[in-house]
Amino acid sequence: MANAAAIFVGALLGLVFKKGLPEKWQQTMMSSVALCILVIGVQMALKTQNIIIVIISLVLGSILGEIMDIEGAMNRLGECLGNKLSKGDASAAAAIATGFVSASILFCSGAMAIFGSIQDGLTGDHTTLFAKSTLDGILALIMSANLGIGVALSAVSVGIYQGSITLLAGVAGPWITDVMLREITASGGIMIMAIGANMLHLTKIRIGNMLPGMFFAAVLAQYFL
Repeated sequence: MANAAAIFVGALLGLVFKKGLPEKWQQTMMSSVALCILVIGVQMALKTQNIIIVIISLVLGSILGEIMDIEGAMNRLGECLGNKLSKGDASAAAAIATGFVSASILFCSGAMAIFGSIQDGLTGDHTTLFAKSTLDGILALIMSANLGIGVALSAVSVGIYQGSITLLAGVAGPWITDVMLREITASGGIMIMAIGANMLHLTKIRIGNMLPGMFFAAVLAQYFL
């Protein structure tokens, strides 16, 4: 739960600092964060040993995600929370949903979230999760100054996601190999790149519907690498 707490506290601090920042500063900060997120995504994506696996995984994952309408469900949850916090203001609720979805995907994608949770569940070693908590807390601070309180709400999804992996680590941990983790990371990196592109308003990708791609990456890596 340390990771979720760090995100929540960092996001609240960002909301406090936001009040003293001119709008043009916030826009510049937003662009800076988006560019850094793009770089993080590229670094993760380059870890793949077979880009064909990543491509197939994301295509299959996107098809399944569109059928399940994962992003729609995440947006509806974000808007539901947003309506409660914004007292019925539709534009404010939509902004909260955007922050919630973007931050949830960013903080849940990647090897540190998976490996750290497995490491915690199998050995009780919190080192990786504490390192991730520090990074996520800083990112949450900067992102919430630009995207609002929806970033803080992502702490809930992070807590559920990582907590579930930790609880299941005793069963799933031995089955996750370094090869699988590498391709999961690469697929997550592509999604993080998409978050950066969305934040820069270059495009509007339904990233949430790509999430099953990480599962397909693990399966394909296991059998074809």
